[in-house]
Amino acid sequence: MADRDYYDILGISRDASDDQIKRAYRKLAKQYHPDQNKGDKTTEAKFKEVQEAYDVLADKDKRARFDQFGRAGVDPHFTTHPPGGGYAGGHPFGGGQSVEFNVEDLGDIFDFSGGRGGGGRGGPSIFEQFFRGRGGPPPEAEAPRAASRDIEHTIQLAFDQAIHGTTLDLEIAGGRGKRERVTVKVPPGIRDGQRIRLAGKGNPGSNRRPPGDLYIVCRVAEHPYFRRDNDDIYLDVPITFAEAGLGAKIDLPTLDGIRTVTIPPNTTSGARLRLSGLGVTRKDGTRGDHYAIIKIVAPPKLTDEQRRILEQFADAVPQTPRAGIWQ
Repeated sequence: MADRDYYDILGISRDASDDQIKRAYRKLAKQYHPDQNKGDKTTEAKFKEVQEAYDVLADKDKRARFDQFGRAGVDPHFTTHPPGGGYAGGHPFGGGQSVEFNVEDLGDIFDFSGGRGGGGRGGPSIFEQFFRGRGGPPPEAEAPRAASRDIEHTIQLAFDQAIHGTTLDLEIAGGRGKRERVTVKVPPGIRDGQRIRLAGKGNPGSNRRPPGDLYIVCRVAEHPYFRRDNDDIYLDVPITFAEAGLGAKIDLPTLDGIRTVTIPPNTTSGARLRLSGLGVTRKDGTRGDHYAIIKIVAPPKLTDEQRRILEQFADAVPQTPRAGIWQ
């Protein structure tokens, strides 16, 4: 999981109220819940990330530690003890409490070059200052170094590009703000808001950490007449009175081109005709379905002869389709 700021994950400011935190969490949890995105590992990881952020920010004590120390403050190895415990003479850095740290977390907590626990102010860390001139790190190690962090870059995809997949050559702002060209392979069936991870293409790390990752955020444009619901495609299909009553064969578009379908006699408006296996391609190679939603359309204007025929039909086939449905 990327080391993103919990406030950024929920899309809220650092002074957000408890209600704002809860509303942001509910919105994102619903969006990324595994039940709504079955089999999507990227969305599942996003859901876990949102859950972790909420677990910390909804707890006043954890939130306070996170605000002060970053992720190290809510790490299981970070614990506080009553005054006088832990270190002889009380807290080694002043104050009435002692704190236990995992050795690997020390650099995070006191790294002021922008690390997870620092304030991003630049300059040497507290340890570099303390040991300077005492056999500490050489001068070149005292230069500020950017913390390991991820980069996000948003791209706009046409509906067909998202459905069938594509390869894009992009120019992005890479590590330390440099422009960089990357090739991104967009897999078939990607959804709006999904991210593609390019490992090691983020900002350079500090304290011997590896570079962060680049995440390509995909935004998918709407189609003029197709609608997508998970891995299924929906299409509104207008038909006439006669086609609905007598049945007909009509041509309609699908993701794979034009298909001829049969409208059964006595088809009602709102009926769904299923074309199996003509939906979106899944990761396992199977496909969703295509649904044609029938919409019966009245003629725009009737001639006298057409009106006479319809009146004869109404007399011959008395019908009250609303009978009993509102009682």
